[in-house]
Amino acid sequence: MIRASILGGTGYIGGELLRILHFHPQVEFAQVTSRRKVGTPIAEVHPNLRGLVLDKFIHPEELLSCDVLFIALPHGEVANRIETYAEIAQRVIDTSADFRLSNPETYRRWYGKDHPYPEWLSKFVYGLPERNRASLSSANYVSGVGCNATILNLALGPLVDAGWLERAVADIKVGSSEAGAEVRSSSHHPERSGAVRVYSTGDHRHLTEVEQQLGPVPIHLTVTAIEMVRGVHLTAQCFLSTKQDSIDNRLIWGLYRQAYGEEPFVRLVAKRQGLYRYPEPKILVGSNYCDIGFALSEDSNTLVVMAALDNLMKGGAGSAVQCMNVMCGFEERAGLEFPGLHPI
Repeated sequence: MIRASILGGTGYIGGELLRILHFHPQVEFAQVTSRRKVGTPIAEVHPNLRGLVLDKFIHPEELLSCDVLFIALPHGEVANRIETYAEIAQRVIDTSADFRLSNPETYRRWYGKDHPYPEWLSKFVYGLPERNRASLSSANYVSGVGCNATILNLALGPLVDAGWLERAVADIKVGSSEAGAEVRSSSHHPERSGAVRVYSTGDHRHLTEVEQQLGPVPIHLTVTAIEMVRGVHLTAQCFLSTKQDSIDNRLIWGLYRQAYGEEPFVRLVAKRQGLYRYPEPKILVGSNYCDIGFALSEDSNTLVVMAALDNLMKGGAGSAVQCMNVMCGFEERAGLEFPGLHPI
């Protein structure tokens, strides 16, 4: 049994961490902080935990030592105090973007400033267990993952690893919770309701996470906000290498089964008929699964890869807890077996 605390517990990721850890068989919940909600019952901010979590938020300066510290602060607020946070816990899992990139020059390019502690970037392991499990098992510091990067890495990884992918044209649709819990004009109901709003038509900072994991594969990305609260959906037109012999569905299935057949949270979905014959974010709400499906063109040179996940779970809090399980030697599924709801 370990003691885990959460630094910054009022946001959506913090709320999901609370929900997961409350039911985790190997975790004793310790403390959760908030600067604005000190002394407020946690269930007032996260009403789904009413009657389950009776604790109150404490000030960050009151945080005591623990075994694992989850950090769920906004981007840019962690890096300046990482040495202080590392003194609180032997294992630190940061869900922000502050330590996702291992190269200081790449960080400067995408975030417009120098990293305050560039020597710490190499200490963090990128928190995607499906690709970094071995490194995570001995890690003390783990970075969060971008939800859009996660779906691209998982959906396209097998093709890249096999040398089959020349380039991809990807369209990602995201729900409003990806923007976080802070109120802003883009999340104002009259502006968001009914929207199909393209907000990235090329460069996106999550692409550099993909390049860090998969290498420099040309990916042309569009990200669109739609009227959905939780979820990420990917449709990627994958142009396959002409150097390969004819690729058929059997080979594609074999490639993805080899990559994910033993993975606890990646499911292959490609039915010939039925309402849910392809991946659908709606049925993954609250779960840590990533569903992946595909359809091969008649000429066998273009593969449409589809994927779905919950951005707050597999794209955030769920992956963080999965990483903790790997780091601590727990069963990887521990606390994460909730299957989602249907209908919802």
